[in-house]
Amino acid sequence: MSLLRVEHMTHYFGGLRAVNNYNLTVEPGQIRGLIGPNGAGKSTVFNLITGLYKPTEGRILLDGEDIVGRPPYQIAAMGLGRTFQNLQLWRHMTVLEHIKMARYSKITYGLIGAFFGTAQRQREEADIEAKAYSLLELVGIGYLAEQNVTNLPYGALRRVEMARALATEPKILFLDEPTAGMNPEELGQMMEIIRRVHRELNLAIFLIEHRMKFVMELCDIVQTLVFGEVIAEGTPDIIQNDPQVIEAYLGTEVET
Repeated sequence: MSLLRVEHMTHYFGGLRAVNNYNLTVEPGQIRGLIGPNGAGKSTVFNLITGLYKPTEGRILLDGEDIVGRPPYQIAAMGLGRTFQNLQLWRHMTVLEHIKMARYSKITYGLIGAFFGTAQRQREEADIEAKAYSLLELVGIGYLAEQNVTNLPYGALRRVEMARALATEPKILFLDEPTAGMNPEELGQMMEIIRRVHRELNLAIFLIEHRMKFVMELCDIVQTLVFGEVIAEGTPDIIQNDPQVIEAYLGTEVET
């Protein structure tokens, strides 16, 4: 059984068809990419699958269970973690607090444990903190754990958001333009972080990215979306030489 399967997903905003008959299969441990010109509908696809929007038509199966209509927090609890194109961080919190907050969905000590400070609560809190630190080390920012996020450079903020998504223990990780706004050095670092996360956590990854070189070096399978429809799908070699893909990008700025 595929880890994630999207079948004939279509969505309208009013009379505008934003996504048309979209299909996707993600297998365990696979890295898949979604590319396309600006306005192609890539982030809309992410938002439909992760529950921010409900598709007008179609099915979305996560581990064989239909998740259409479920709220985002339930979908996250079922094993789908994500980052956002625009950073979604809390300005008043430290890096460590962001990661711990995401892990609180896993606590079991309940209100009584929280109120009386039971031994179970102490054990779980210690475990939450230890796992939060380990995730920060995984993405290379353990030394920034006590820093407020407002003091961090942009590239580090992207890593905080990734670590927070990983704290929910996903089976599949959605990355929405993980290198947006990064310089070449930061881009190379992010590529290595994604490879490390994929290798050490054995995660499936589905990512949106404009930088073609980044996608082609990381992904097993790539889709190209234009005006809400998939015009090509295949290995990076196939996609790079597909006439429809080349035509779709003519006259657009594609970062390499």
